[in-house]
Amino acid sequence: MSLTKAEVEHVAMLARLALTDDEVAMYTTQLNAILDYAQRLEALDTSAVAPTAHVFPLHNVFRDDVVRPSMEQAKIVANAPEEEDGFFRVPRIV
Repeated sequence: MSLTKAEVEHVAMLARLALTDDEVAMYTTQLNAILDYAQRLEALDTSAVAPTAHVFPLHNVFRDDVVRPSMEQAKIVANAPEEEDGFFRVPRIV
């Protein structure tokens, strides 16, 4: 597959890019090189390669959740600027 200058200009217009004639020629060459490389990759036999989301095997690095006692409510609200009935008192925001 090969792109024409008109196709590159159309894509640039869709992306709201103002390209000079030199830039259109340069991008046409570069995009065609990318598409040629993609075609070469399509020719590879990947039938024996398992599909993966990542190159390296990933595993969960989080620790298991363990239930344990928390701090006493009185200690938690002791440092609050204002406290009401064991809860933080904050300004009303409407």
